[in-house]
Amino acid sequence: MDELSRLRRAKEGDTAAFGELLAQYQDRIFNLCRYLLGNRQDAEDAAQDAFVKAFRGLKRFEPAASFSTWLYRIAVNTCHDYRRRFFLRSLLHAPDGESVLEGLPSPAPCPETAYAARESLEALRAALTALPVKLRLVIILKELEGLPYEDMAAVLEVSVGTVKSRLFRAREELKKKMRSQGTKQGPER
Repeated sequence: MDELSRLRRAKEGDTAAFGELLAQYQDRIFNLCRYLLGNRQDAEDAAQDAFVKAFRGLKRFEPAASFSTWLYRIAVNTCHDYRRRFFLRSLLHAPDGESVLEGLPSPAPCPETAYAARESLEALRAALTALPVKLRLVIILKELEGLPYEDMAAVLEVSVGTVKSRLFRAREELKKKMRSQGTKQGPER
């Protein structure tokens, strides 16, 4: 069954159809939340909240944009809400210090290569985390999620030109940060 059919059934109250949509997007939405929020627990909570919001708002969804674009927008807004809450909490409590991508396995075949790959990946993570949220988000949506410019523009609620401009600035900033950390790696395009 195609996405449009599942969407129609879900809008009519078929929770199994919505569950199929959830299964299709849960990993992507979780990863987006993890990159935006910086830790697994908040990302899990935000992704869950985004899906609850999507389920509650499904009857109002009009397929002028794609379902995935609509869902990404909900997830981005939910993450922004979490970041605001986190900022307020951080004024009162110390952060837990969990890394954004902590625990991802390295594909390196030997210890030396694994160490070098891990160092490069950690440098990239640090550089990505140091980017302003607007720039980090375009890198995530384009490079990690593979969204086309038009979908990115819809998710971010900006023009395609603004998306391209932000992506260019984000890549340039990322390259600068990577060079300043002593590594030549970074997104090339």
